[in-house]
Amino acid sequence: MTTTAPRDEQLWSRCDGCASLLYRKRLRRNLEVCPECGSHARLDAPDRVAQLADPESFTPLPERAVRIDPIGFVDALPYPHRLSAARAGTGLDEAVLCGTARIGGHPVALAVMDFRFLGGSLGCAVGELITRTAEHALAAEVPLVLVTASGGARMQEGALSLMQMATVSQAVAGLREAGLLTVSVITDPTYGGVAASFATNTDVVLAESGARMGFAGPRVIRQVTGATLPEGFQTAEFLLRHGQVDMVVPRHALRGRLTALLGAARAARRPPVPRPEPAPRPAPVAGVPAPGTAAGPERDAWETVRTARHAGRPTTLDYLETTFDGFVELHGDRLGADCPAVVGGLARLDGRPVMVIGHQKGHTTAELVARNFGMASPAGHRKALRLMRLAARLGLPVVTLVDTPGADPGIGAEQQGQAAAIAENILALTVLPTPVIAVVTGEGGSGGALALAVADRVLMLEHAVYSVISPEGCAAILWPDSSAAPQAARALRLTAADLCRLGVVDEVVPEPRPAAHGDPAAAADLLGRALAANLTALLDVPPATLVRRRRQRFRRYGAARSAGVDR
Repeated sequence: MTTTAPRDEQLWSRCDGCASLLYRKRLRRNLEVCPECGSHARLDAPDRVAQLADPESFTPLPERAVRIDPIGFVDALPYPHRLSAARAGTGLDEAVLCGTARIGGHPVALAVMDFRFLGGSLGCAVGELITRTAEHALAAEVPLVLVTASGGARMQEGALSLMQMATVSQAVAGLREAGLLTVSVITDPTYGGVAASFATNTDVVLAESGARMGFAGPRVIRQVTGATLPEGFQTAEFLLRHGQVDMVVPRHALRGRLTALLGAARAARRPPVPRPEPAPRPAPVAGVPAPGTAAGPERDAWETVRTARHAGRPTTLDYLETTFDGFVELHGDRLGADCPAVVGGLARLDGRPVMVIGHQKGHTTAELVARNFGMASPAGHRKALRLMRLAARLGLPVVTLVDTPGADPGIGAEQQGQAAAIAENILALTVLPTPVIAVVTGEGGSGGALALAVADRVLMLEHAVYSVISPEGCAAILWPDSSAAPQAARALRLTAADLCRLGVVDEVVPEPRPAAHGDPAAAADLLGRALAANLTALLDVPPATLVRRRRQRFRRYGAARSAGVDR
């Protein structure tokens, strides 16, 4: 917002986004967000604390910044003179305000940067204060929330300023090792050494709407490369599309989103409490077979393939709205992309926080195209890997929902390392020290399916399929006649009943008649009951035992046997 007098004395402000003339008090009540166009003006650190923290819960850390001029820097003014002017102009001791607080009732350690103070630059004192805040979080076993606003490292402190990137990063690493949640909130602007260290080192990266973040700023990029930058370059929305942040959150919603994340992390760390026995499974009703059974007469394999591909079949996002509660989606692989064919994030299953990751298709042609028909790119597999590792650090069980014809077979996927991305997921799941339950809900296509299905328990919906290759592909290669797909489907033994007999699948989850697409609500309820029962059985198993059993499970497939499948 453009102003011509000190903010507190000004009656009117002009929005930099839409040029509307706004009443100053109205703008402050609206958290410095333009009510006309939604443009977000900058908040100073005290106002940001007031926005995020519960009333009267913030307590500044007792330590004060170390006032130093380590290299005797002088430009137009001696560095100490600039520090004095910044302190007088902001009322702050340094470019960050640190303390303890509660957000939505959850205790946190909080560090909020202030761009007014020498551009929020990262110097020795700022690095020291944020590091002490992280160390306090570690000692108190509470999450760390960092709100960033910075032009980068503080030039006036030379190489010692550069070292702060590593100093704060290693403090964040200590919290990761302890399984404590770290969250950064990117506000405008966040650049240079802050962007390239603790702002993006955290478990979850939220970006305020319109905030800009990057290592090099637009002016530097234009000067060095001569390139014309795309519209919206380095904005939060641009970063989301390119996999750099988990979500873009409007200012008014930040506190609620943080509360949800902190609640999930806190619930995961609570000591186990005696759990009641799982609710008894309901008595069979007309049209719904008993859970865990093969559900009556077996259908033809090719007809099952057609049912598994039905456009009305519930998708991962459908199940997240019905079987799970409180889903908070996390985006991006942090390496440049966010694959729409894979969705994942925090949710609750039967009241317990879990990490859910699944393939997403769609119900219409437009949705299927937008989601690449559920075929994950390397970025999708790397996003899944990132969420798996986050779940392990926080002690959250992982639930995967598999519904893909296979991994993306395109040229771009191969150039970006599709095989290695799948391999990394399989390897990571093998040793993940937290319960993992996989459910094949529709199509389980080859390695793209297995990349989310190395689990302690593998469930399969009654009319799903799971195979090394599609029936059409198998027919084209081995017959060779793609019209022989029905014959290939029967030969591949890809139905839930077949795979239960082979020992690949542990339990068949029944579907309402005629199938899940006919009654999605009933299908979601049946899936939820099966997941809750299986998760309950795994929660008290020590991590080392989970990993050992998982390895034993997949080791046994080395001895190929028919397992009773009729020839």
